[in-house]
Formats: sequence, C-alpha cells, structure tokens
Amino acid sequence: MAEQRPAEQAAEVLFERRGRLGVVTLNRPRAVNALTAGMAAAMLEQLTLWAEDDDVAAVLVRGAGDRGLCAGGDIVAIYRDMLDGGDATADFWAVEYRLNLLISEYPKPYVAFMDGLVLGGGVGISAHGSVRIVTERTRMGMPETTIGFVPDVGGTLLLSRSPGETGTHAALTGAHLSGADALFLGLADTFVPSGQLAALAEALETEPVDAAVARFTEPAPQSVLAAQQEWIDACYSTDDAEEIVDRLRTVGGEAVDVAETIAAKSPTAVKVALASLRRAQGLGLAEALEQEYRVGLRFLDGPDFREGIRAQVVDKDRTPHWQPASLAEVSRDDVDAYFAPLGERELKLTKERDNV
Repeated sequence: MAEQRPAEQAAEVLFERRGRLGVVTLNRPRAVNALTAGMAAAMLEQLTLWAEDDDVAAVLVRGAGDRGLCAGGDIVAIYRDMLDGGDATADFWAVEYRLNLLISEYPKPYVAFMDGLVLGGGVGISAHGSVRIVTERTRMGMPETTIGFVPDVGGTLLLSRSPGETGTHAALTGAHLSGADALFLGLADTFVPSGQLAALAEALETEPVDAAVARFTEPAPQSVLAAQQEWIDACYSTDDAEEIVDRLRTVGGEAVDVAETIAAKSPTAVKVALASLRRAQGLGLAEALEQEYRVGLRFLDGPDFREGIRAQVVDKDRTPHWQPASLAEVSRDDVDAYFAPLGERELKLTKERDNV
C-alpha cells in the first residue's frame, strides 16, 4: 500500500508499505540519491509515523538506480546557500541530524541496503540503523576534508569508536571504503551479495528481519584496513596533525601516499576533523550531533568549505586554494574556536529528548 505524500517530495523520496515492511526509496538516481532538505524532512515525518504504526514491523531504506544508496547531502544547494548568505543549510542540518538521531533510537528494525556509493549524509541515514547491510559494490566514506569540511551526521562519533586509529585514518583521508572495511570499522553489520538484495527485500515483507537477513548473509571478503591497522595505529596515535603526516612519511611505503593525500586536504578541515573525533569520544549521539552542528555552522562562515565545493563540484578544476594553506598555519586557538558555543543558535537535541 503506497503512502500518500506531497507530489514534490514523492519525486525525491518514495514511501510504500509492502506487507508489514515500510520501504523508503531515495529517488534521485541521476544525483546518486543525494539528500535534499525536502527528503530529510519527509523521511523524518514518515519514520515518526511508522514508529507508532502497529501494522509496520520493520523499515527498509534503499536507493533508486544502480549507483548507490546516497552520495551524501546536496552540496551544490549548500554552495548556493553560502553564496547567498542564507540559513537554508543550517535549517537542513537541524532536520537531518534529528533524522539521524531518530534512526539510532528507532523502536523497530531499521534495515539499510548500503549498496554502491554511501557517502557523507548517506552514512547518516544508514550507519545509525540496527541492520546495516553492505555488498561487494559498497563504496562508503566520509570524504568531507576533500571539500574543506569535516565528517558530520554522527560520523565523528562512529569513526571515534572504530578499532584503534582506523577511524581517524578514514576521517582525515576521506577514502572510499569497501563493504569489508565498513564492517571492520563498525559502520555495518552484515554482508549480502548485491544480486540477492531484491530477494531479501521481498523476504522482509513477510519474515522476521533476523531470520530473513541470516538466510542471505555470506562471509565478507578480507578488509584492507584491518591488514593496515598496525602502521595506522602507530602513525595516528597523536593529537597533532603535523606529527601524523610526519610519521606517515617516515613509515614509508603506502603510508607516504596517505601522507600526501592528507596534505592535499583543507588544513583547517584536517585539524578540526581530528579534534572532532577526539572530542566525540565518550559522547552520546545527540551530544556528538550538537557538536557537529556547532562546527558545521563555523565552516559555513569560513572560506574553505565554499572553496572546496567550488573546486570539486562547481568548476571541477580540482585545485582548491585553502586559507590557511598549510597545517602549520592553523593554530590550536583556530581549532578551538570551531567548538565554541553558538548561544541561541545551538542545536538542542539533548534538551529536546530530555523534555519528551
């Protein structure tokens, strides 16, 4: 039974009930289902309704087309909003982060098909769920430092909990991760071949989630990150970004390429991302999202986020001009300023939850 949604939202995200399964389909395949403000708001509303609907036993989230679940937030819209000096991005994040928190606390099985590209905001609508399924096609990542930003949507908390320093490595490099790597990092639970997802979705309409998923689960390939953990832990076990890069260059081999990758990112983003992961340790998701919102609004006011989107997505010249241009020029005070309270602009997820 199809849910009735406003036409403009239904074009971007579709909601259906199939048996006792609520199905969310992100429906922007040409944009690899990049998440818009309208999509986030529609998902928040519909998932809230389904949470209270006794006829819905579980929820499935998937992406239309064959390229991926979701390539992240609509960064072109964010770029335009920054140029206009508007508040649309801050409003979008406030809704998106509430959606992330709802997913993490969802009272019913929340199944995410993390097939193909799962980047940035795509991680936020999947990796907080209770049943997170990757495939041999999964290419997951938090690539924000490439565009002068930092992991958000709870990504700082998720990566801070990964084994050793592997989450720090993933955050600073922005590398695309395989399904096996996602499992190793704790961003996913189960490996199912992509060719079996349609059959699994059909099974979920009538079968208990655990039984259906178990029937289609197969052993995952070996994780490359797991094999690299020894030198990753040795290089990233410091709170100093310059020291991390120096250690990577000293280790040699593939670590040298990693050092150059980090050195090419926004220096401010690298240092703030590192501090964000360290500060996220011991936080709950609501607190981590509040911290990310604080940091995110500061990046909207700075030069690198806008410049990174310009270089990667708008002009596509791949030559961003970062300000400052080197890690050494970004001081501890500069980094600390990103975490300063926002006053009335704070996102108050913890207070809202405590008042429910």
